Amino acid sequence: MRWKGRRRSSNVKDVRHTRQRARFAGGSSRGLIGIVGWVLRTFGIKGVVVLGALGFAGWQLGLLDPAMLLGGAGQVRSANYSPSPQEEEQYQFVEVVLADTEDMWKREFQRIGRQYREPTLVIFRDQYTSGCGRADARMGPFYCPRDQSIYIDLGFYDDLAQQFDAPGDFAQAFVIAHEIGHHVQNLLGLVEKVASRRGQPDYNEYSVRLELQADYLAGAWARHNQRYLDAGDIEEAMRAANQIGDDAIQKRTQGRVTPAAFTHGTSEQRMRWFKLGFKNGTLEGGDTFRLPYDQL
Repeated sequence: MRWKGRRRSSNVKDVRHTRQRARFAGGSSRGLIGIVGWVLRTFGIKGVVVLGALGFAGWQLGLLDPAMLLGGAGQVRSANYSPSPQEEEQYQFVEVVLADTEDMWKREFQRIGRQYREPTLVIFRDQYTSGCGRADARMGPFYCPRDQSIYIDLGFYDDLAQQFDAPGDFAQAFVIAHEIGHHVQNLLGLVEKVASRRGQPDYNEYSVRLELQADYLAGAWARHNQRYLDAGDIEEAMRAANQIGDDAIQKRTQGRVTPAAFTHGTSEQRMRWFKLGFKNGTLEGGDTFRLPYDQL
């Protein structure tokens, strides 16, 4: 992908110099124990059961972060950090990819008579507190609809190449474009639509629809930027989509495939919807919510 010397987004927030110290052994965890104790003394064991049920419901709805209740976010402190030349180049690459998504989705939203709000992309190390709770490098990149931000630890790109066998700069760009796809969905009200199904028997199916549509939107972004692509770039994205399908991940981690537990779609589905987005290049044609689930 030809990216050097091109516009870089100003919506990237660098928090790699911050660290958060966990407090699982004390701090707010003592406060939580105190609350449980007070409920037990006042209302008995039934009160504790009700408190637990309310806490679980809050977690399912995304209103509570258990790590925060346990003091997992910890204290924020500054730390000296000097990125390697390779990581600094990755940082600049992310800025260019984000700028590309801004230009493309502004045009698409104008075409349909709407205004595109640019998200923030937060680059952190190890752990950071997002608007949706704790961001952990082990979680991989994700989009938080509450603060309309994408969170990524650049170390994920090493995992993408080494653990998922999906190297290449366009594979990295695909990951960002997919998360930006979730931002587009959020602006269109689709993220809230899926969140409202949380706790329902068909929630996983709605999650798959959301993720496959984000793959489609990533493909549409690639179509608008094909003049910057090198030979083999689309194959890099296909390899990444293939390696992070639910079936591929389940085979690697548990040795078997459990379709009922899918939340992102199969490798074949993810590749197919990306290619469809690349073919169409527009918002239209990627309505994964209209098709019967077995036809996705």
